[in-house]
Amino acid sequence: MPDSTHSVIENTWITLKDGTRLAARIWMPDLADTTPVPAVLEFLPYRKRDGTSPRDESTYPVFAAAGIAGVRVDIRGSGESDGVIDGEYTPLELANACEIIAWIADQAWCNGNVGMMGISWGGFNCLQVAALQPPALKAVISIASTVDRYNDDIHYKNGCQLAVQLSWAATMLAYQSRSPDPELVGDRWRDMWLERLENEPFFLEEWLEHQRRDDFWKHASICEDFDAVKIPSMVMAGWADGYRNTPVRAIEGMPDRAKALIGPWVHKYPHFAWPKPRADFHGEAIRWWNRWLRDDKNGAEDLAQMRAYILDAVKPAPRRDHDNGFWIAKETWQTPAMLHYHIRDDRLVDAKNAEAIISTADGENSVFLKSPLDTGTAAGEYFTLKPDAEMAIDQRGDDAGSLCFDSHALKQDLDLLGRPEITLNVACDADWANLCVRLVDIHPDGTAARIAFGVLNLAHRNPEAHYNAPQPMPKGEKVSIKVVLDACGYRIRAGHKLRVAISTAYWPMILPDPFNAGVTIDTASIDLALPLLGDHQVIDLPEPENPDPLPHYIEHQPANTRREVRRNMTTNKTDYCILEDTGLFEHPDTGLSTRQIRDETWTISPDDPTSLRGHAMWTCDMERTGWFTRTVCAATLTCSKTDWHIEASVIAVENDQEVYRKTWNRTIPRDFM
Repeated sequence: MPDSTHSVIENTWITLKDGTRLAARIWMPDLADTTPVPAVLEFLPYRKRDGTSPRDESTYPVFAAAGIAGVRVDIRGSGESDGVIDGEYTPLELANACEIIAWIADQAWCNGNVGMMGISWGGFNCLQVAALQPPALKAVISIASTVDRYNDDIHYKNGCQLAVQLSWAATMLAYQSRSPDPELVGDRWRDMWLERLENEPFFLEEWLEHQRRDDFWKHASICEDFDAVKIPSMVMAGWADGYRNTPVRAIEGMPDRAKALIGPWVHKYPHFAWPKPRADFHGEAIRWWNRWLRDDKNGAEDLAQMRAYILDAVKPAPRRDHDNGFWIAKETWQTPAMLHYHIRDDRLVDAKNAEAIISTADGENSVFLKSPLDTGTAAGEYFTLKPDAEMAIDQRGDDAGSLCFDSHALKQDLDLLGRPEITLNVACDADWANLCVRLVDIHPDGTAARIAFGVLNLAHRNPEAHYNAPQPMPKGEKVSIKVVLDACGYRIRAGHKLRVAISTAYWPMILPDPFNAGVTIDTASIDLALPLLGDHQVIDLPEPENPDPLPHYIEHQPANTRREVRRNMTTNKTDYCILEDTGLFEHPDTGLSTRQIRDETWTISPDDPTSLRGHAMWTCDMERTGWFTRTVCAATLTCSKTDWHIEASVIAVENDQEVYRKTWNRTIPRDFM
């Protein structure tokens, strides 16, 4: 919304070399003095008109008031842009981004310097575009992103298939099936809509065709060549989100170009994320842009390489509005020193203080483990959008299906920052099995809070194979494996206990292997290595001045959310059920009202991996006076011992009439997964 410091170009067209027109919304600074200004691009498929408008309207006016233009562009086939999307982070998408950057730099109002930023998809592609080195791109800010598309995204994790792969395929089907806004594109809106409906892909087909870390996933994974990213990169994440490893990997891979900031947050921009404390994202970003897009000598290059919020003995709760903790800075990131724990007399013992630790040379203590397949319902979502049950809850339910080892009550606080690791010897009578390892803080009252977790498909146990050459387990033969857990920043308080919990299931976070054979673990071989915080400075990190930065739209129907686990003891089935209803809200300036409903259920029998079923349905409404569209998108994943089976459908309605229907039905062989 315009004010004395800026104006908004609600929609303009950027024409690509192939003739495709992409839709852009631009926030322009006051150009009364005609001085060209820098610009920041965000390039997404999430619909600028209605999908991301609240967060866009919370940030780009602030940038414009600081003399920085904001350019928000819909990827082809999204929102009001022409064409049809062809996948995630494809060569076409990234080439289009490079064209857009050149177009921005060539505008008379631009000083020729462009930044790129985003969260999630936009956080991914700004790093990926940086690796292509378009001349006008001078800096990026990447939030909740990844440098490794196979191992650290919503698809696969160390050879395990994530349930969110189906969830996100259904989400993208829903996003891409929605129509453009006739108010912006005119009478051609219906033809554009039908073109999308006819030609849009169901992403899960392509993702399941690549169950190994092959060239499909290496494309646009900047960890393949960190040196290709030549420009300064601010990388942010939240401990409550699934993308918590990226800031650490970025500063390790680009130590002279990257800065890391990790807070307690879910998958949201830091100035309105939960749990609090928040960060002054606007201040951080404007300082970054002014340094690299204006050459303002403001010292941004001297920021500590790592700034992180250390969670302090947090407790799970139905809603976590604020997490206790403290901010620290490490001027230079170095590989953390590790504190090692072993198992003695079925207890975790600090190795440096232990006496007569049993080693594999002295003997072994074999334990057979086969977790119920519904172990894992306390895990929460892979990437979280709200600080409720989407976050990990009390772990005692999952601990019941796991092999657990506790320490004695700690005599002093233990501060961690980095990625824990565990090595152990395991044997399996099947070709492979899945393992999950959780690090848990046991409070004096028994509450169990998850600190970190890691998963591994034992067929992908050889790290030198880079997850592209899985091998069956040698039947009944003990092998040494390592599980690297996700990064954490956490203080375990004196008087608390440390628990390591090992399970062969973590459902529905990861999908089960087809055998359910269990594993034999040599507990005497277990070596748990914890990354110590080490030398640091305690710092104050400014919070945003505005505690409510998002705009408020007109509510016609309220939002609703529900998450529950149902166990039917008669049929021996467990259901994990999710309902997310955004409610119906109208933008006060455009008159466009939208609503999205996600209804998703995962089902399994605790003793039968082939009973797995995931079903996700999205209903998306768009309306204004005299005009209404609805799309209903469904996606289902089931399996046998040898195959994955996927089904999907899209139904499109204009006013009260069905105008389009399409289905997919595909069987894809399981590939060591």
